[in-house]
Amino acid sequence: MLKIRRVLISVWDKKGIIPFAKRLSALNVEIISTGKTAVLLRKNGVDVMEVSSVTGFPEILSGRVKTLHPKVFGGILANKKHPLHLEEIRALGIRPIDMVVVNLYPFIEKISEKLNCDEMIEYIDIGGPAMLRAAGKNYKNVACVSSNQKYKIIISELEKNKGFMSDETLKLLAQEAFFLTKEYDNAIYNYLKGRDVLTWNLEKKSSLRYGENPHQKGELYWKVTNKGLSFKQFQGKELSYNNFFDLDTAFLMIKEFDEPASVIVKHSSICGVGVDKKLASAYKKAYKADMLSSFGGIVSLNRKVDKETALQILKSGFKECVIAPTYSKEALKIFFTKKNLRILSADLNQDVNGEEIKSTIFGYLTQDRDILTFNKKNLEVVTKRKPTQRELNDLMFAWKVVKFVKSNSIVIAKNSSVLGLSGGQPSRVGAVNIALKNFASTIKLAVLASDGFFPKEDSIAAAAKKGIKAIIQPGGSIKDDDVIALCDKLGISMVFTGIRHFRH
Repeated sequence: MLKIRRVLISVWDKKGIIPFAKRLSALNVEIISTGKTAVLLRKNGVDVMEVSSVTGFPEILSGRVKTLHPKVFGGILANKKHPLHLEEIRALGIRPIDMVVVNLYPFIEKISEKLNCDEMIEYIDIGGPAMLRAAGKNYKNVACVSSNQKYKIIISELEKNKGFMSDETLKLLAQEAFFLTKEYDNAIYNYLKGRDVLTWNLEKKSSLRYGENPHQKGELYWKVTNKGLSFKQFQGKELSYNNFFDLDTAFLMIKEFDEPASVIVKHSSICGVGVDKKLASAYKKAYKADMLSSFGGIVSLNRKVDKETALQILKSGFKECVIAPTYSKEALKIFFTKKNLRILSADLNQDVNGEEIKSTIFGYLTQDRDILTFNKKNLEVVTKRKPTQRELNDLMFAWKVVKFVKSNSIVIAKNSSVLGLSGGQPSRVGAVNIALKNFASTIKLAVLASDGFFPKEDSIAAAAKKGIKAIIQPGGSIKDDDVIALCDKLGISMVFTGIRHFRH
């Protein structure tokens, strides 16, 4: 625990500083401050001592040098548990400082204002980072407050503990201060470099048993400023590297549906998707899409899992994981009979729309997540035949699914369930033929979705032979007119979305 008796305040952003300082004064804390901060506090009735009075030296160089003085840094860096330190500062007339409250010149914010280089340089803070780093180094003896968002928390702790701060809080504040100064220096470096230098700031969350294969090391990291998906694991073995990849696809896809839905994923590939009025029925649809491939798959659901759905999942054979918003007590009891089955819950409303980063031998590729959705009103029917309402519903369902299948991807759907799909194929017509191959005869009233445009008419001819009567695709090929003409000849309705959903 650290008793706070003397505080140095020097802030650019004055938000919240007046009530903070007043409550510090009410705790009999002596306040030292600089320039405009001191003027503001004194104007609002806070008793303040100017830094220049402490150092015996005025601010110089138009304010560039205010706090860089032994009587300031000696007071911050002195170890109160080190007798020689205390003896030395006493001999030099230096008094310890117990808290440093600093926020920095707004260099990062000023970048967007397109100031010239000489103007930008004046927003590079020197004394502020130096004080925060000094206080951070000596965090067992000094609280370093680098954010006005911490004022209320700190005051609450001081008032509760009669002017003392806990060791845990002191360490946390030091971590935040060093993170701030690191990011601040990165921004200055990027500016002077004249290009973006990406800093990931990844914090290790857990070690994994291994990577994709047992001979590969695997670990899970979260971004410090933007955590990964929070989840709760009720039972089962620890999650593997491959589990996380499959869960990523399964969870992102289930978020696409408003109605009760189920998705089954294996090796990052979609095995089945189903939507229905009841969750159990939705799962049945998903499972029937490819019962063989779903063995050892990942199941995601977008409703509370009830007894009936849990029984359906166990009845359908071995699964690796189940993830859903929540579970009934009966469902958890049923799953508990399979102790190795991983049961997870996660909030579907969590923001997971960060950037994607992929490693290649050429470097790292980054992009925004593909979160673009289409408005039903923006769909363009380009053929003479318009889709029926049932076909239109299935087209929109298939379009949501095709977004998560590896390109070139084709999805065949009917009654809000997947009948066939193909992904990762080098040719569009090849993907169409694979998606259709399980159907020896025609597929009455089914629809087809394609993640990219059709470069030739051959895919349309293949689909027509199996009885496909409605197709959804982005459009944009130089052969669009020929493709549309063939659809008109064959009595197929075609809808353009204007959106491509490649997934590599």
